[in-house]
This record gives sequence, structure tokens and C-alpha cells, in this order.
Amino acid sequence: MNKKNILLLGFMLFSLFFGAGNLIFPPYLGMESGENFLPAIAGFISTAVLIPLLAVISVSLSNNGLLAIGQRVNPIFGLIFTIIVYLSIGAFYGIPRAASVAYELGFVQVFDVESSLTLFLFTLGFFAVTYLLSVDQKKMIDRLGQILTPALLLVLAILFVKAFTSLNYTEKPATENFATAPFLSGFLEGYYTMDAIAALAFGIVIINGLRASGVSKKKDLIRGTTYAGIIAGIGLTIVYLSLSWIGRVLTYTEPVDNGAEILVLATGQLFSVGGNLLFGTIVLLACLTTCVGLTNACASFFHEIYPKLSYKQFVFVFVLIGLLITNLGLNTILAIATPLLVFIYPFAIVLILLSLVQHFTGESKKMYVFSMIVTSIFAIDSVLDFFELKIASIEGILGIFPLYGNGLGWVVPTLIVAILGYLLDYRKGKILKESTVN
Repeated sequence: MNKKNILLLGFMLFSLFFGAGNLIFPPYLGMESGENFLPAIAGFISTAVLIPLLAVISVSLSNNGLLAIGQRVNPIFGLIFTIIVYLSIGAFYGIPRAASVAYELGFVQVFDVESSLTLFLFTLGFFAVTYLLSVDQKKMIDRLGQILTPALLLVLAILFVKAFTSLNYTEKPATENFATAPFLSGFLEGYYTMDAIAALAFGIVIINGLRASGVSKKKDLIRGTTYAGIIAGIGLTIVYLSLSWIGRVLTYTEPVDNGAEILVLATGQLFSVGGNLLFGTIVLLACLTTCVGLTNACASFFHEIYPKLSYKQFVFVFVLIGLLITNLGLNTILAIATPLLVFIYPFAIVLILLSLVQHFTGESKKMYVFSMIVTSIFAIDSVLDFFELKIASIEGILGIFPLYGNGLGWVVPTLIVAILGYLLDYRKGKILKESTVN
């Protein structure tokens, strides 16, 4: 494996993960956690860095990425779940959300103009650039790894160096959310980035990049993907620590509602007139790299399952869909997609962890099936809760499990039935030992 290619892939993976949501969550966590900053940021990094890294590795361990992981439950489940994941993180949510944020927090911040016409003209230009960067898979890696990611890191470094040399910390109390269980609160903040789902798609982008550079053996693909994931993970950790520290030490003269307002305030305080330009540049670069990665991942997957359309044609389709949905507005996008993401996220995390476990223990069919049945009960309950359609009797039963009130009630029962399913298959000699090493 070429070390330079691994480094470029690591840079590219960092930029794919680091979108607008990742930019906005840490500063707000830093502000709210106050004196409990360290356990809060540790919890955040656990779910915003560690689980996505494990997801990327789990994809490399499977012969056909997310599709193969889902098919361990059932072939139809695997196909439907994979399609839902790619559509939700891609054309119907991830891509238009990133483009909308690039417009509202990037373009508008710099030029201070906002209308339906300017949104349409902006998206034409934004998605034209996305298409040009995505349409050639091999050049995409070079452009992201050699140009866009270094540019993003440069403007972030300017912000961080200025902040570290100019701002001083004054001890502040933690808010109510971070006063009693700061690690869990930070854990949930990282959970809500939804990066574990995106990682299931980005893993294939890295594997395809390695294959394009001549890597063919599975053990080398696993090793290369792991190295790239570690590089991206280190970069994300440094950036999250820096962004959250800025939110922690910044002086607030009036209440703020989110991380975007904190960064606008920070860049304004640190750079005066040029602050909006710096912040807008960071947002535009972060959103653009994420859009390119999601477009590539979605086009690659759908070309694989429907090869009658070329990769380039699928790129055009997803760029066009992204453009049209972006013009509906960010609030509409969030209203449509959020319930779907709330539903699929527990499935994604469970499949990631089971895929990693089975690499060491062997594959158990019942382990997957039992886990998905239990996870589906809690996932449906979460969607009902989102629409305020709680059923008291069901809530009373599910509420006996730990972390239910935090939206993580599925963790303990899923673990129990996964172990039970594995033991039942083990007892009957139905553990497939060679499924992950072919």
C-alpha cells in the first residue's frame, strides 16, 4: 500500500465526515458543559468519532459493504435497509441538508442576500461544482485529499490559532443537561450527528479508492481502510476539541441558541469584519466536501445494484434531486427526513457492532435476526414519540429498560437477545466461522 494514498484517503475521509452538523454541535456542547467539559467532550467523541470509525472498519470486513451486512439478517431486509440508508443520507436528506446549510450559513453570511432566486442560483453553482468533483472517482480522491481538505484545514487552523492566542477561560457552571450526567449528554450529542449512518456509505468510498490505487487483497483493504479511518479520527478529534473549547471560553453578551450562532460570534470577535468571510468559507468547504462524498457513495451503490445506468448518470441523477429538494428549504428537509433518521439509526449502530463482533466470534443468523426484531420495536417507538403519538401501555413496558428516557432504551435488550441468539446457534453448531475472511 502506498503511504501517500493512505494519507490522502484519510484526509478525504475527514472532509467527508466534517459537514455542517459536525461544525455546529461541538461549540454548543462546549458552552453548555462548562466545568464538566472533559467528560462531556469524551462522550461526544465516543459517538461522533469512535462509532463512525468502527462503522468504516465493519464495512471493510464485509465482502459487499452495508448490503452484505444487512443481508445477514435477510436478503430482502438487507436490500431495502441499504436503499433506505443511501437515500436518507444522500439524495433525500444528507445532500440537500448540506447544500441548504452551505447557503444559509455560508453564502448568506458573506453576501447578506437571501431570496428564492438567490437560493436557486446558488444551488445551480453549488451542485455544478459537486457534479464536476464527483463525476470522476479517481480524480475525486485527489481533489478532496490534495486541495479541498487542506484548504478546509487551513481556514480552521487560522480560526483555532487566533482563538487559542486571544481567548481566556473563565470557569462557568454546567447547564442542567450537563450537570448530572455530562458523559451521557455528550454521548447523545455525538449520537445525533448521525455520522454512524454516513460512515456505512463512506466506507465504500474508501474501499473503492484503495482498489483504484491497485489494492486488491482483502486484508490490505481492511488495513488501508483502518489506517485511513484512524487518520480521519485523529483529525476529527482535534477539530472537535478545538471547536468545543471555543464554545467553552467565548464571552457571551447575549443568549445564543445553537453552535452556528457561537461560531458567527467567535469569528466576529476574533476577526472583526473578516469574521463572516472566514466562517462562510469554513461552512462552504465543509458542506461541499460532504456533498461530494455522499454523491459518490450513492452513485456507486445504485450503479452496483442497477448497472444499466452508469456511475456518471447516477451522479447526475443525485445532483439533480439534491438541487430540487434543496430549494424546498431547510425546514422542510428536516421535517421530512428526521423521523426516518430516528428510525434507522439504532439499526445502523447494532449492525455495525454485530459485524465487528462476528469477525472474531463467527456469524450467527439468530444473533442478527433477534437483534433486529428488538431494535425495530424501539425504533418504531422512537418515531411515535417524535410525532407525539406515545402509547402509554407500550411506553410503560419499554420504560423499564435503562436509558429509555434518553432514546437509548434499545441498547440493553438488544445486547441480551444478541447473546441469546448466538448461544442458540452455537449450541446447534450453526456458527459460520469463515463468513468474514473470504
